Parts: sequence; structure tokens; C-alpha cells
Amino acid sequence: MTYTTLISASELARRINKPDWLVFDCRFSLADPEAGARAYRQGHIPNARYADLNRQLSKPVNSYSGRHPLPDFAALTKQLGAWGVGNRSQVVVYDDAGGAFAGRLWWLLRSMGHETVAVLDGGIQQWQKQQLPLTTILPKVVASQFRCYLNSEAWLSARQVENGLAARTLTLIDARTPERYLGRKEPIDPVAGHVPKALNRPFQANLTPEGLFLPAARLKREFQALIGSYAATQTAHMCGSGVTACHNVLAMEVAGLPGSKLYAGSWSEWITDKNRGVARENA
Repeated sequence: MTYTTLISASELARRINKPDWLVFDCRFSLADPEAGARAYRQGHIPNARYADLNRQLSKPVNSYSGRHPLPDFAALTKQLGAWGVGNRSQVVVYDDAGGAFAGRLWWLLRSMGHETVAVLDGGIQQWQKQQLPLTTILPKVVASQFRCYLNSEAWLSARQVENGLAARTLTLIDARTPERYLGRKEPIDPVAGHVPKALNRPFQANLTPEGLFLPAARLKREFQALIGSYAATQTAHMCGSGVTACHNVLAMEVAGLPGSKLYAGSWSEWITDKNRGVARENA
């Protein structure tokens, strides 16, 4: 059995020692970029490697990019092999933020042609809630060879988003909180607001109060109500920097609505060009 969207803590615990299973800790904090690595050293799920959002899952920022540009895929391919990931590996990714950061590695692997990757539902909190063990021991890594089969149609550029919205062949969903989407509060980026015509669904809306994903049927109803007559393949997701937007991509996959895309640069890229429109509601 393979896992391509979510896996429960109990399901992972039963399989964690299988040789072809690899676990990744993706904890991260925008406010303190070293916090995730510190938390990993203080205790992580057994056999987990640590994947750093800034160092391994993004490229360096430049003047026209968003805050977390997509990584150099050749470098990430090499890194995955060094971590021991092969094309037959079952990968499980987790964080402590409901999948907000783990979703990035889930999406990256999927876009590189690796389908057998799943997010730990409920993250490390659910693991601990079930009294499953943590360790400070670093895993023994045996390098492998990972072959990338990149699907460059999995994400959109700013120009593709502009053209799709203008032609009404695309619907765009913003995963940020309503306060940031509306432009009432912007703690991170220099410009507040949202892409004109973008809809809002905070990624937190995909989760129960316990931090687990909502049932697939409910997610399907809610996303179908949001996108209306647009197909899943005509739907793109964005956020502040293209990270938490992956959560909505994952939620649509869980819902049985596959094929939505990522606007990888997201808001922080959009606002680098002053000719692009900005919508806000400051009331």
C-alpha cells in the first residue's frame, strides 16, 4: 500500500522501520528561521531527516522573486539522493503547523514525479498525542539515486496568472488569513492586499480544531462551492510566498479534486512589479 496525500500517526508508526520508508521533519518558523532545526535536534520522529525550507526547499531570494523561490531542481534532486530517497521510496513529511510547511516538500516531490509522498496528518503533535516516541539520534543515511521527472506545468508564473485571470480561464485561491488577504494587516510583506479577482481560503480552513484534515467529502463540498464552474485543473493556489498555498493543493487532492496548480511566486513576487494590480479592503 502506498500513501500519496495523508497518513495517520498510527499508520506511520506501524511502518516506520521499513527500509524503503523515509521520514522528513519540515518544521520551520518565518519569525525564527533556525527554530525548526533546533526543534529537530531536541527531539524528532525516529529516522527523520531535517529538510530546511530556506536552505534546501527554496532558492536564494532576488529582486524580482518572492520570499521562497522554487529550488534549483537539479540541486534538490542531488540532495534527495544524498538523503537516501529513491524513486521507489515511500516518503512521509511532517511539521508542527498543521502541514503548512511539510506541504511544500510534499508538493515539490509530486512536481518532480514522485507520487508516493504523504503528509503526517496532525503532525508531530498527533504523534506525541498517541504517546509515540521521539528521539535525538540522527538517522543512519544510505545515499540513493533519485531521478527527477519534472512537471513544469504544476506551477504558474505571474504572467500566466495574469493572462488566465484576464481570459477567465483560471480561478485563483489565496491561502493567507482574511486580514492579510483584505489588506487590513500585513506583518511580512511591504505591500498589503491581494491579487485582483483572487478568492480567499485560509489554509487553516482545511483543518479541524485538533489540527487534522477535514473529511474528504467536506473538503470537496467546500472547494467546489468556492471554485464554482471552474475545474480543478483551472484552479491555482497562492499565499505569501508559495509555501502554505501547497496546503490547499493537498486539500484538493484529498478531496478528490486533483490537478490544481501553484502560483509559486505568490504575493511576495506579485508585488515586485508595480504594474501589477493590488486589491485591498482597509475598512
